[in-house]
Amino acid sequence: MKTAKDIISFMEAPTPECAQLVEKAFNFAVTAHSGQKRKSGEPYFNHVYETGKTLAKLGMGATVISAGLLHDTIEDGTTTNKELLEKFGSDITFLVEGVTKLGTIRFQGLKRHTESLRKLFIASSQDLRVLIIKFADRVHNMQTLEFVPKEKQLRIATETLEIFAPLAYRLGIGVLNRQLEDLSFPYVYPNEHKKVIEIMKEESKINALSLKKIDRSIKKRLAREDITNIQTNARIKGTYSLFRKLERKHWDITKIYDIAALRIIVPTKNDCYKVLGIIHSFRRPMPGRIKDYIAFPKPNGYQSLHTTVFTRYGNVVEIQLRTAEMHKKAEFGVASHLSYKNNINYGGKDNLEIWLKRLLPNINSFNNLNTNKKIHTEEDIPNWIKKIANQPEETESKEFIEELKKDFFEHRVFVFTPKGDVIDLPVNSSPVDFAFAIHSDIGSHMNGAKVHGKLVSLDTKLRNGDIVEIMTKKEITPTKKWLDVVRTTEAKRHIKNILKKQREA
Repeated sequence: MKTAKDIISFMEAPTPECAQLVEKAFNFAVTAHSGQKRKSGEPYFNHVYETGKTLAKLGMGATVISAGLLHDTIEDGTTTNKELLEKFGSDITFLVEGVTKLGTIRFQGLKRHTESLRKLFIASSQDLRVLIIKFADRVHNMQTLEFVPKEKQLRIATETLEIFAPLAYRLGIGVLNRQLEDLSFPYVYPNEHKKVIEIMKEESKINALSLKKIDRSIKKRLAREDITNIQTNARIKGTYSLFRKLERKHWDITKIYDIAALRIIVPTKNDCYKVLGIIHSFRRPMPGRIKDYIAFPKPNGYQSLHTTVFTRYGNVVEIQLRTAEMHKKAEFGVASHLSYKNNINYGGKDNLEIWLKRLLPNINSFNNLNTNKKIHTEEDIPNWIKKIANQPEETESKEFIEELKKDFFEHRVFVFTPKGDVIDLPVNSSPVDFAFAIHSDIGSHMNGAKVHGKLVSLDTKLRNGDIVEIMTKKEITPTKKWLDVVRTTEAKRHIKNILKKQREA
């Protein structure tokens, strides 16, 4: 029998007040969904229960968990917005409304589907917690996708793989990114999925044995150095992630060294480097495989030391070193920040750290049960979320989906302004894309560009870490040739509008 205590048990030291709120939402959802069944034949309540449990495991507070339990009460239950507002307040009601689908909207097919996504991003641009709830909702929907009609399975799985999984990655929520990818994989690429599963079967025994042995030998060696306050766990690469890497390596499994990895969690950042030195003193590292993501974090905030070492048994094993805080950020990303009760001091002058502060909200009021205040300021929301929300309504459904995939969820480059601000762009973006990303006026009157102080052509492909300076002249305006060098939809749209005005003048 499912109980509210099951969900509360996953919460981190909940106050009696928080536990009471979750239990209240639980009981309300039980009543609201009474007698309702899912396509699988199971009680509908099971879905909202699993959504709430996932949110609790992500470290969310009582407000978010409660909203997760209630997220379908308006659409699929008999509850009204007014009733929800009276019983649970404006904060929870806003979150439920943000997650709720369009329901009675008259659009059909792709357009209806696209409008639901629009609404989701608009709500997320006001409060990122909406996305976190939607992720939890989507995970359980994917876990039960086999009960959905065949003709819908591919569409839902493709959307999950191309939009929701990359979105989770960009927000640094590794645990959800892997889940969504691996749940979608067999539906989108069934033949490739079978192939990867067979490969992993062959490799799993070897990897499991190697990890066990090297775990034992590392602990033994660290104990000699009086380093015992550590935790270790194995990480097996997700099936979809392995598939993508196999594609890049022409399906040569011998060229992939991180199918399995040993994670070592240590108390401090200094301990990460100390333990790395000790490991390298008795296990030879593979050249070119030492990666310092602590000094140079990934754009989504991921931090860890990676090394690949040769074992005594003729194979190699990847080792990842991180602190408990780094591990939490790697697994839960922005969700870990949304659950923090206290402000986080990022400190430092590093450009990337400054940007991360903007990317990952720094919020301390999420567990306030009675707040009627707007929780987020403009700075709390990543710019790319706001850009999605602000896309013109007249954009066609197919175009909107393609723009999402191309502009926001493909591989990215992160380049700097001379002042140190970070601009986030799709791979193969040009200085013209950069100029329009800063401001439409700068892009519209761009006269040239410098990368690291040297003049470059407008079709130059920008790379991670480039420092880009844009020069402008008021009399300069875009030409048709600019359309051939831009990558972003935003830049193309501005250029086309300017050219149209010039023709009409």
